[in-house]
Amino acid sequence: MELNVLGTKLEPCCTDPVTGYFRDGFCRTISQDAGTHVVCAIMTTEFLAYTKSKGNDLSTPKPQWQFPGLVAGSKWCLCISRWLAAEKAGFAPKVILEGTSQKALDYTSLELLKQYEAIS
Repeated sequence: MELNVLGTKLEPCCTDPVTGYFRDGFCRTISQDAGTHVVCAIMTTEFLAYTKSKGNDLSTPKPQWQFPGLVAGSKWCLCISRWLAAEKAGFAPKVILEGTSQKALDYTSLELLKQYEAIS
């Protein structure tokens, strides 16, 4: 059973659009996942502009990959390195801790993630 950063069962992040390295809705990873897509985040206009400026356009639809493009409010599994870079730059989106893989704790602290916790 995969665990989240809280030490409980990893919850799905989003299935519409379907997210995650495995495109199964979960922010989980394997060694072949160079991006380590483990952070379940809620997109903001500011973050989408930031990541596009860094060469990862998540807002433009890509029909050939069945990707509708993300908008503010979309949930998506982010690479931990992109989220950390966005945090340092002041553009980090809110995080859904229940959907964020425990693997994220190999790169950052629970305390930092909690500062960005999305409260439902």
